[in-house]
Amino acid sequence: MSETMQRINQFRDERNWRQFHNEKDLAISISLEANELLELFQWKTPEETKEDPERLKEELADVLIYSYMMADNLEFDIEEIIAEKLMKNARKYPVTKSFNQKKKYNELDED
Repeated sequence: MSETMQRINQFRDERNWRQFHNEKDLAISISLEANELLELFQWKTPEETKEDPERLKEELADVLIYSYMMADNLEFDIEEIIAEKLMKNARKYPVTKSFNQKKKYNELDED
């Protein structure tokens, strides 16, 4: 278990919050926190969003903390699932087709 996961679990366990952190509620919390992060960008230019980096850090940290907790509940190794997803993405988005492209994988062959 990573040091980060240990610290998250310690924080949660000291408050006896594990009972509230089932997968459904964690998924809801990830979505809610992601929307709070998104709200910081609403109606702003990219430059304006950088004016409050502390808020960005806090909301991003909330998304990550709930994501870590969900992975831990499901006994997923975060490093492993990210590595697996990157391999899948590499197959879907080969450099030769996707370099400098913003198209989705199923649109890459259209040119």
